[in-house]
Amino acid sequence: MPLADCRILDLPKIHDPRGNLTFIEGGNHVPFDIQRVYYLYDVPGGADRGAHAHRNLHQFIVAMSGSFDVVLDDGQEQRRFHLNRSYFGLYVCPMMWRYLDNFSSGAVCMVLASSKYDEADYIRDYDQFMSAVRERQA
Repeated sequence: MPLADCRILDLPKIHDPRGNLTFIEGGNHVPFDIQRVYYLYDVPGGADRGAHAHRNLHQFIVAMSGSFDVVLDDGQEQRRFHLNRSYFGLYVCPMMWRYLDNFSSGAVCMVLASSKYDEADYIRDYDQFMSAVRERQA
């Protein structure tokens, strides 16, 4: 899938003087059914996360608190997304190399995933990722 398929998606935001509310429904606000949720927190200053791709997994990444950047690479181009609000997130399609960096102090990154954890779905070496991209294009 091309990098253009990855995009920022706005989430519903219900304004209330007692505090705002945002919600996410799988298949409605994100283009997949949600099978797993995990979050990253207490990321040390200067640390990166990610540096892998998924063969089949779809993800939706939200900055629940603080901010961070997500760099996506489809094998032909790269794009950096800055996430800093809990009412929008980044849809990441399969076969997209990604890493997260520039975490602010106290940042919390929530990831919604289309399937349960499966180590076989990961590509953790960039050269192997590029080989897989070339195979899919052939």
